[in-house]
Amino acid sequence: MSTVSYVSLGCPKALVDSEHIVTALADENFEVVGENEDTDVVVVNTCGFINQAKAESYAAIETAIENDQEVVVTGCLGVEREELLRRYPNLKFVSGPGDTAQVVKAVKSLNGESVGTYNPDLVGRESGNRVLLTPDHYAYLKIAEGCNHKCTFCIIPTMRGPLASKTLGELVEEAQALVENGVKELLLIAQDLSAYGLDRQYADKSGSASSCREDIFTLCKELAGIAPWLRLHYVYPYPHVDKLIEMMAEGQILPYLDMPLQHASPSILKAMKRPASSEKTLERIQKWRSEVPNLSIRSNFIVGFPGETEQDLDLLLKFLDEAKLDRVGCFTYSEVEGARANELPDPISEREKLDRQDIVYEHQATISHKRLTRHTGNTLEVIIDDEIDGQVVGRTIFDAPDIDGRVFIEGVQNAKQGDFVLVEIKSCDDHDLYGDYLGHRIGLR
Repeated sequence: MSTVSYVSLGCPKALVDSEHIVTALADENFEVVGENEDTDVVVVNTCGFINQAKAESYAAIETAIENDQEVVVTGCLGVEREELLRRYPNLKFVSGPGDTAQVVKAVKSLNGESVGTYNPDLVGRESGNRVLLTPDHYAYLKIAEGCNHKCTFCIIPTMRGPLASKTLGELVEEAQALVENGVKELLLIAQDLSAYGLDRQYADKSGSASSCREDIFTLCKELAGIAPWLRLHYVYPYPHVDKLIEMMAEGQILPYLDMPLQHASPSILKAMKRPASSEKTLERIQKWRSEVPNLSIRSNFIVGFPGETEQDLDLLLKFLDEAKLDRVGCFTYSEVEGARANELPDPISEREKLDRQDIVYEHQATISHKRLTRHTGNTLEVIIDDEIDGQVVGRTIFDAPDIDGRVFIEGVQNAKQGDFVLVEIKSCDDHDLYGDYLGHRIGLR
């Protein structure tokens, strides 16, 4: 059996691409190992969304070259093929994201194996039977590729193309296979989850007998009966999101929204070409919380966008006060090559960007802490994720893996990854909860 190293960088959407590639390599009798292993060939799935991500991708490539490994480059940064080959003339293969077949062919060729006519496209149940690079109890379900938005700070449409939705049937089959293989939590991802099906006029174009409207609501209804936990990421705050809130109120999907708002200043949002205003978003958040009082909302924001003034920053801070978001990520504007916003006047210095980022995080910390205190004294359902320094940790329905907070649990008995337990919350800090184990939850699928 031949061995190949694999490095996966970037977002959960890229992680799913990596899972497909790793699965295809395993199907071809390759043993796939981590980046620190001594192998002749290494695959680097790159990210090119911002300059920091590019730097990490370059560093991974350079490390492999220094180790005298043959390097296969794929992923978002791979669309800059000419620049990569200029930097690293000895690269053996470069492709853009999702090019599983060509990556496998390149690895086989570098190992001196016959390439043949391999077609490793994974759809439906085949995709659900893929090798997971997450813990076995949760998985990302990528429902669409690409994006139709023209945000001036973003180059995703250049790297991943326009919106291309999977069929509802494929996604239901994939979800069923994932759950049959032990997944308890499905995390739906796309660049714009709300737009699912728009590119196909919300109809099944695959030739199947399905006659139902294929939109995000129909998809969630179908998936709600498959996995115990269904979590939504990257939901744009359109008016039709109200229907998703109704489903949360009915317990069909988790009361959790990952909603990338990016800013609150009208002038900055206009310059970004974002599709929503902060006033309307605040109205919707207030309406949603009146219907689902325990709704947890996280969002990401960008500071240091060209032309951003102190008044714009103050508007963002005021918005945070009024919105009372549970979790916030804050990024500094990155002048990534190809972003149209780079041409705007009045750029912000890197030092000032970092200062503004600190201001936002410090401001939000108090808000997040206050939101967490509402759980103190309550008994919450928690899914077990891991053990850290002898302490069992998990997450509530209000927190996604890796990006949100955790629950540190005392007195846990006979629990393993993926178990659902009941925890009495005793205290919290700005990010995490702390509580006592009460027992296992009985009766979940």
